[in-house]
Amino acid sequence: MKRSGLLAVAAATVLVFSLRQDLGAAPPANSAETYKQLNLFGEVFERVRAEYVDEVSDDSLVESAINGMLTSLDPHSNYLNTKNFNDMKVQTRGEFGGLGIEVSMENGLVKVVSPIDDTPAARAGLKPGDLITHLDGEPVQGMTLPEAVEKMRGLVGSDIKLTIRREGKEPFDVKLTRATIRIQSVRSHLEGDTIGYIRITSFNEQTDVGLNNAMKNLKQQAGNKLSGLILDLRNNPGGLLDQAVAVSDAFLDKGEIVSTRGRRSEDAQRYNARPGDIATGLPVAVLINGGSASASEIVAGALQDHHRAVLLGTKSFGKGSVQTIIPLPGHGAMRLTTARYYTPSGRSIQAKGIDPDIVVEAAKIEKTPEKGEKADKVATAADLKKDDAGDGPPEQSSVDPSIMGTPADYQLARAVDMLRGIAMFNGRVVN
Repeated sequence: MKRSGLLAVAAATVLVFSLRQDLGAAPPANSAETYKQLNLFGEVFERVRAEYVDEVSDDSLVESAINGMLTSLDPHSNYLNTKNFNDMKVQTRGEFGGLGIEVSMENGLVKVVSPIDDTPAARAGLKPGDLITHLDGEPVQGMTLPEAVEKMRGLVGSDIKLTIRREGKEPFDVKLTRATIRIQSVRSHLEGDTIGYIRITSFNEQTDVGLNNAMKNLKQQAGNKLSGLILDLRNNPGGLLDQAVAVSDAFLDKGEIVSTRGRRSEDAQRYNARPGDIATGLPVAVLINGGSASASEIVAGALQDHHRAVLLGTKSFGKGSVQTIIPLPGHGAMRLTTARYYTPSGRSIQAKGIDPDIVVEAAKIEKTPEKGEKADKVATAADLKKDDAGDGPPEQSSVDPSIMGTPADYQLARAVDMLRGIAMFNGRVVN
């Protein structure tokens, strides 16, 4: 074997043992077999760099090999080169460039987990569950998730064409203009005079601060006469674990919020609530849907298990795995699935999601027509149980982002009705 091949084997060996030392794993049962496999990697590496039809850099080959190893484990593990690692750190701070879309990989295609409010993706009408098959006419099949994400990012103001496959529709193209995505993760307003509405769009470093500020503002606007609170987690793709814990803790006085369990029992972690309820015992309704994932599911599951809130909407996405970012000095980082989330009652979120207490399908409330106008039937949840053909599920169970939090939002209206009913039962005056 040539010297470069030996160097590749040595680099791979150093990587394996450095990770083993960092993570405290036991030595392999058969070290000889491990070295044999590493020699195989070195041999393939040397053949490719010497004989492939086009010249490929060593860095590109090694990076692709590492990424292939990680992405073969699950859709959420991958290698981040220095640029992508820096982009990720910017994103968790609440600002990044791109389309404003949270994605995962499914059967070789890019799947939309959730569009982020007030971004090109949301304004173009992308919905949770959409599959992206082509980027500017280039098939997504064969790309890794990081490669697809990289292609969707670019200069602010530049355009990209996405080919979308949506259940019940023929594939169609959507043209998006890239923008600087600034995430205001918490928004709030009053529904009527006494019911607070707080929407959390993602869990970044500023979410807990935003929640506290929103609650203070709502109490002031209501003259300290709030009768209930709606926490909207629909289309929220998740984010930072510590922020999910902080938001849950804000509504809980005690008890477990979430636990994480990994490969070794001694690595299990439990996160518990501290005394203090930001809503001072007010009834809380939490809205979820198929776009609520990860950190959103942690909050929804914790409040549901402690009977602190009533969940309305549709089943959440079901991403209950923990990704640990492991920096690789001089080489970016690796994102590795190291554990799974469990709700306080011991339920696994992964691939199961959180079921709402009250199922409320998405619909749009239409205004009553004026005299002489054609009367359109007002949409109800019952109308959504079948499609136009009279059988099968509705085309889309996710609420249109453009009507979320507006008077046309059917799921929100049902949450308001429920809280008003609770307030009346408790003898409180509501408007």
